[in-house]
This record gives sequence, structure tokens and C-alpha cells, in this order.
Amino acid sequence: MSPPSRSTTGLTLRRSRRLSKSKPSSSLSPSSTGTASQSASPSTSSNKTRSSSQERSRPYSLRRKTPSPSQGLEHDTSTPSPPHLVSRAKRSRPSHYRDGTSINLTNPEDNFLQYHVPDEILLTIFSYLLEKDLCNVACVCKRFNTLANDLTLWKKMYQSVYEMSLPLLRPAPTKFKFVQPDKIDVPNVWKESFKTLYNAVHVRQGFAQHVYDNGDMYKGRDIQYYDTIEEALSSVEGNDYPVILLHTGVYSGEWLYIDTPVCIVGAAPGHIPDSVIVENSKESTFVFIEGCEDAYLGHISIRFNPDPNSNQPHHKHSCVEVGSNCCPTIDSCNIRSRSQVGAAVSVGGRGAQPTIKNCVINDCENVGLFINDHAQGHYTDNEISGNALAGIWVKNYANPMIRRSHIHHGRDVGVFTFDNGMGHFDRCDIHHNRIAGFEVKAGANPTVVHCEIHHGQTGGIYVHENGRGEFLENKIHSNTFAGVWVTSNSDPTIRGNEIFNGHQGGVYIFGEGRGLIENNDIHSNALAGIQIRTNSNPIIRGNRIHDGQHGGIYVHEKGKGLIIENEVYSNTLAGVWVTTGSCPELRRNRIHSGKQVGVYFYDNGHGMLEDNDIFNHMYSGVQIRTGSNPIIRRNKIWGGQNGGILVYNGGLGILEYNEIFDNAMAGVWIKTDSNPHLKFNKIHDGRDGGICIFNGGRGLLEENEIFRNTQAGVLISSQSHPKLKRNKIYDGLAAGIEITNNATAHLEGNHVFNNKFAGICLATGVNPEMKDNKVYGNKNAIEKAVKCGRCLYKISSYTSYPMHDFYRCKTCNTTDRNAICVNCIRRCHAGHDVEFVTHDRFFCDCGAGTLSLQCQLAGEPTKDTDTLYDSAAPIESHTLMVN
Repeated sequence: MSPPSRSTTGLTLRRSRRLSKSKPSSSLSPSSTGTASQSASPSTSSNKTRSSSQERSRPYSLRRKTPSPSQGLEHDTSTPSPPHLVSRAKRSRPSHYRDGTSINLTNPEDNFLQYHVPDEILLTIFSYLLEKDLCNVACVCKRFNTLANDLTLWKKMYQSVYEMSLPLLRPAPTKFKFVQPDKIDVPNVWKESFKTLYNAVHVRQGFAQHVYDNGDMYKGRDIQYYDTIEEALSSVEGNDYPVILLHTGVYSGEWLYIDTPVCIVGAAPGHIPDSVIVENSKESTFVFIEGCEDAYLGHISIRFNPDPNSNQPHHKHSCVEVGSNCCPTIDSCNIRSRSQVGAAVSVGGRGAQPTIKNCVINDCENVGLFINDHAQGHYTDNEISGNALAGIWVKNYANPMIRRSHIHHGRDVGVFTFDNGMGHFDRCDIHHNRIAGFEVKAGANPTVVHCEIHHGQTGGIYVHENGRGEFLENKIHSNTFAGVWVTSNSDPTIRGNEIFNGHQGGVYIFGEGRGLIENNDIHSNALAGIQIRTNSNPIIRGNRIHDGQHGGIYVHEKGKGLIIENEVYSNTLAGVWVTTGSCPELRRNRIHSGKQVGVYFYDNGHGMLEDNDIFNHMYSGVQIRTGSNPIIRRNKIWGGQNGGILVYNGGLGILEYNEIFDNAMAGVWIKTDSNPHLKFNKIHDGRDGGICIFNGGRGLLEENEIFRNTQAGVLISSQSHPKLKRNKIYDGLAAGIEITNNATAHLEGNHVFNNKFAGICLATGVNPEMKDNKVYGNKNAIEKAVKCGRCLYKISSYTSYPMHDFYRCKTCNTTDRNAICVNCIRRCHAGHDVEFVTHDRFFCDCGAGTLSLQCQLAGEPTKDTDTLYDSAAPIESHTLMVN
């Protein structure tokens, strides 16, 4: 209410005049019009003698012509009449038909108004009546009742008094609802709305004087008019839920302290807030204080426009302030503050629980909506945009419910929860804010559900400085930076979201960030789907990370984390990168169908890779390089187009209990000074060799099972020196172990059996250390082919490389890249100038048909593939080239 110290100067008018006492009383309630048929009915007796006073009391009298003798006369033929007396037959009563019902009329002129005047004329007459007169007319007869309830009459009267374009209903004391007349099942919604608002107090600048000066025009109308809101508030003190209607105008400089449950509603044609403006430049425009209970403020524009030249501080002033133990409803208002140091709407204190709905809070020079100090409340269907600072700021254990709000184009963050602020945000659309769409800081712990957070000019969600929060089933997309940032010991829950189309990464966890990242769909981001760095240690569980333009998960700069039960697939670069001292744990993930490597350890990347399915990558399933030393345990690694595991450039690692199979090239590659430890693995059914070690590769291979591979079970080449202990190498489609090209090895306690070509094949000049190996049951297909005089190409084609004597034919001008088997030398090149080169791995170019002389042993020629002395070299990842 207005402070008692302020005086009011406006003119107060209240006029109430009854109709004539001879008229029956009436009201705007439906019961006053429902008895029209009982209160007045036409007289049906034409025989009664009327007094002269009755004649004079008629509103008008119509002169009637004398009927002709032939009209209305009937002679009784059964009984003769005296000649001097002619008896006239009783005249039949005239009848009037309306709506199929016959109505007997005594004198038509007595009922002319009721039955003969056209509806259009009566409606025109009724349009000049005020509301109470119109209700009294409805009591005359059924026809008048019908016409007096005409929608057009009540619409015109409603709009002339209340100035609103649509009917306004009041389903509860503090609930108001505009309705479309054709979409509500009420017989006369305009009349119902008129009656709803009839006891309202009106604030209409200058109109009170107009009513006073033209009193005759408003006889019978009991409506109060005031010039100021303060006067109206004073007039309704003590009433239960009074209604104050603010008509078109700008109301400035009033001190509006609401301490009773009053309802203030804007009343104007069209969009009401455009025409009804309440503003202040020195104090908060509206202040709700204890005692206001569930007051209502709706359909107005609220402004706070401090004088820029004033020295008066206004850092605590707002458009709307809601204090402790206040529960007002603020509905469909336009709210704007030009103060650079105060929020447009400020809600604070225990028990502050407003309902703010359908409001527009925009273009403010500070925060849009500030909820502080344990305040709560419901904030629904609001539009908050273009504010200089946060659109919504929640602080100090405040816990609002914010639903279906549109928070966009802010000049700062969209939503800022800070200093243990909480809140429930449901189905909000947050976008195009200059900083993050949603920021969580300093112990804040909001719940964000079913929101869309997108097109942020920096990131989508930023959780930092011990922030928490639950982000559930949101759509987070198209942000300039990461969709979600987590840093500085923050620990949010990110669950069930779709995070996609980011201009950088999906989720970025750094600076000792933590968090649970669970069951999200993270896809189509420009950088890594999830990035973990600088001692961060999140839990990444059950996510789908796919179709990224970069990699899937990137762990670097001593990043950690438990990465479990995710599906990582179809990413452009590596499915998972681990680098620069990072040590994550990857368990029970499915990492597949990548366009490069499955899991890539490089530059001292470490960690645990356990119980994963890694398959169908364009490059290797796993690559380990440059000092990386992971533990690779109990994984299934298959379908790699460039092999199963590639360890190179000084890579290390423990590879144990893995199943490595069906890879297009070697199951395990070890090269360039790498030194891994392989034990208890099953390496089988490869489309190339089982294990290939070359270019100075080392390693300890013990107790592995290597079987059914297309090429050699273990190939050791080019200055490599591994140790093989207690392995089983069997059922290969080539040799069991081949050592070539100046390599050496330590072979101890291995079982080599049932291989197609031979058990252990050693090239010229190779002298390995061998101890307690058992070589048995091999098929020796090369030796048998030589004895039978067959070309060795018959048993190898160009896909495998049997080890045998290597010849060259000078007569046929063969090059260093051509090789000829001993049987072709004897048969096809008999008498030629030939020379022995070495005992090594090759297939016969003569049998392959690549020489000018057609082979007489092999049959049809095949495509020239250029003889290879070793298996094809693996393709390294392009990741470092891109970055």
C-alpha cells in the first residue's frame, strides 16, 4: 500500500443511483435475467374494460379503424332474432405467431413493442442503456431477455468501460485469463467478463472529472475512477482481493508499496502493456512487502529509468522488488530497467515465492531477473533477452522453478547460478548469448532438464570453481566453443543430453575438473567429442560419441578419467587419443568404424585399456608410440584395415590376455626401437601375419597363442631383436617363425607346429639364439613343392612369401625386385645365365607371369605386384599432421 506519509491529490468519484422505484430491481447476475418469462407476459383478455388512467399509462396508443359490418359478424340460423335486434357474433381473438408458438393478443397495440418492432430497432434502443437498465429490460419478456443478452451489446459496453479487446475472466481471486470469445463454452462471455470486473476500481487519468461533469450520462453506473494508482490503493484498503484496473497512460513517480492482496490489471485495447506504463526514476517501481500475500500484477509495462544526471544512488532499486514472505503473481508484464547497478526484477529473502509468468524482461542495463538469499518461486513462459549482464542470476541458496522460458541474445551469460545458488530449469530455450548459455560457479547446484542450449558465442554450459549441477536430457548444440566446459574442481552430472554440431568440441574437462558424463549422444562436433586435460578426472560412462570431424575422446596433459561402457565410432581421426603424460582407464567400451585409429597412445600417453571391443578401423585398432606405456588387457581387437596393434617409434606397453583377430594386416606390429611386452594373447585368423617385428623392433613375447594367420605367425626382420618365450605358434598358412634381413632373436621354449610352409625359417646370415624350442608336425609345403618340380607360386600366389632360394636370370634381364624359384630356374630358364642371390622370403615372379618369358609350370599369368621382401609397412596415423 502507499506509505502514509504521502498525500493524494487526485479527484475521487463514486456515483451510485438506483433506477426509478416503480421499476423492478435488477443486477448483473445470471439469476436476474433468468426470470424474464415470469416477470412479464402479454395480456390475453380483450373483454376487460380499461380505465382512462390505464389508457394514459400506455407508452403510446394506436388508433384503430371501425370494422365494416361484414367483418366479424356471424348469424345464428337456428334461433331467429328480433328484427330490431341484430346480435353480433363474438369476435375471435387475434393471434400472433413467433417461433412456431401461437400467442393470443387482446389488443395488438398493447404488445407492439414486444412483438412487432424489428429486432434491429430494439437492439439500437438497447445500445443506449447502461448495464443495470439492460438487466431490467431483460426481465420484461422472453424476447427482451434474448435481445438484452445479445453478444454485440455486451461486447460494446464491455469495451467502452474496460477498453480491453478480449474478455477477461477471473477463475480464482488472483487468476485472470483473457479468452477468445469463439473458443469458450459460455453463453455470453462478454457479459460474464463485465460482471467479473464490475466491482473493480479504475485508474484512468482525467476520467474521474469527466464522469463528475457529465453525471447524467452515467446514472445507474456504480464505478469508481481515480487519477493515480496511490489513490486507488488507498480506496481499497481492507477489501478482500480488490481489483484495480489501470487504463491507458503513463503513470510516473508514484511510490507503490504493495502490502495487501490487491489485484492490479492493465486495461487497454490491443496489446495492453504497450499502452499502460508505470515508471519511476527514484525508487523501485513496485515493491511487494510482507502482507501482500498472493497479490496480482498483470498486463502492464513496468519501467525504472533513473536520471543519469542524478547523484542519488539506486543500486538497490528495480522495476519490481519481491521481499520476504511474499507470494505475488506478476503476469504478462513488459519489464525494463535502465539502471546499470540494479536488476530489473529482484526477488530475495526467505519465503519470497512469486509467480512470474508470460513476462518480457529485456534490454536492461544490468541483470534481468535476480533471485537471491533463499528465495524460491515459479517463473514460467517468460522471455528474457538483450540484458547487459546475466539474463537470470540465482545466488545464495535461492531455489526457483523456471520453466519454458526463452533466454536469448544477452550481452553476457544467459543463466548464472553462483554462490550455492540452485534452481530447477525445465524446457527453457537458451541461445545466442555473448558468453555461455548457462554458467555454474562457486558451489552452485542447479538442475537443468529438457532445455535447448545453443548458438552461444562462447560455450553452451560452463561449470567452474567447484560448481556442480545436474544437466539432464538437454539439447546442446551449435555453440562457438565447447558444448560443455567443466573445470577447477567442479563436479557436475551431464546425463542423457544430445551434444552436437559444436564449432569446437562437445565436452571439455580441464583444470582438475571432474563430473559424471553419462548416457549422452555426442556427435558431429568440429573437435573432439570429449576432451580431458590437466589432471582432470571425470567418469565418462555409457555415451555415444560418433561422427566427429575430429576425434572421439582426447585425453592429454596428464588427464585421467574412467571411460567406461561408451560407444565411440565413425570419427574422422582417432576414436580415443591418450597423450602427454595422461593416464585414463578405458573399460568395456566399443570403439569401432573409425576413419583412422581406434585408440592412439603417443608422447608418453599411458593408462589402462581393458575389456574393450575395438574393431573395423581404417588404420590400426591400437597404436602406441613415442614413449607411451599403456596396459592393454583383455580386449578384442579385430577388423583393422592396417593391423590390430601397432607399436612404433619407441613405444612400450603391456599387452596381455587380448584376442586379436581378423585384421587385414598383422595382428601386432612392433617397429622402430619399440619394446612392448606381449603375454597370454591370442593372435589368430589374420589376413596377414600374426606378429611382425622389423626396423629395430624389440619386445618380449611370452606365452601367446598365435594361430591360423595367412602369413608367418611371427616375422622378424631388419635389425630387430625380440625375445620369444613359451609361445604356441601353429596352424598358420605360411611359416611359424621367419627371421630375415639381418634380424636376430632369442627363441626359448616355443612350440611351433602344424604350419603350412615350415616351423622356423631363417634367411641367409641369420643366427638367432635358440633354446628348448619344439618344432613339429609342420607340413613343409615348400620342400614338397620343390621335390615335385612345382613352381612355388602355385602354393603362395602373390599374397604370401615362402622362404626359399632366391635366383635371378641375367638372360631375362630381371631386376633386384624380381625373384625366381629353383624349379622355374631348372625348367623355364634352363640354359640361361642365372645366379643365386639369397635364401629369403619371396614369391616367384616367373610363376606370377611378370617376366617376358611365360612360366611353363604355373599356368595363367597374374597381375604384377612387385616382389616384396617383407610384409607391407603399416600406415601411421595422420593425427599429428592435423594438429
